[in-house]
Amino acid sequence: MATNPNPTLELTTTKGVTRTLDDWSTMFHLCLVILPPRPEAGVYVPIAERIFKVFGDADCRTAFCVVGNDFIARGVLGEAEDRYLTFVDPDGAFAKSLGLTHLPAFVHLRQDTTVVASAEGWSADEWQRVAKEVATAMAWSYPEIARPGDPPPTPGWPV
Repeated sequence: MATNPNPTLELTTTKGVTRTLDDWSTMFHLCLVILPPRPEAGVYVPIAERIFKVFGDADCRTAFCVVGNDFIARGVLGEAEDRYLTFVDPDGAFAKSLGLTHLPAFVHLRQDTTVVASAEGWSADEWQRVAKEVATAMAWSYPEIARPGDPPPTPGWPV
């Protein structure tokens, strides 16, 4: 169960821009897919891209967050790192601040940085629930999360 993170926690992008979580969410809600520092976590990138494609024009900021440094983030995301806002979480402080215990995770934060909805591990039904929460908050359509060829449900990896 996710908890409200510390709004003064600093997040850095793979491009080297550092701001507090509060600053990153000043204008828009955050819709984050948080991935572990494992190459096999790359299987969740196409799922995140489906989500980002629908919510990209909504009043939320879609982004990846990879637990690890820039090098690890690029290894997990591949070319997607160039296309999307990507945060790095070198010591896992952000993931832990959210109270997450397993990754991958899909998290929706309001502009005040409170958690609206979250899903830990991979479950198409749980991720769909979060997507519907984002859509409701944004008065937007939502993506269909499950697709043939997606990975099987898993509790994920410990943070």
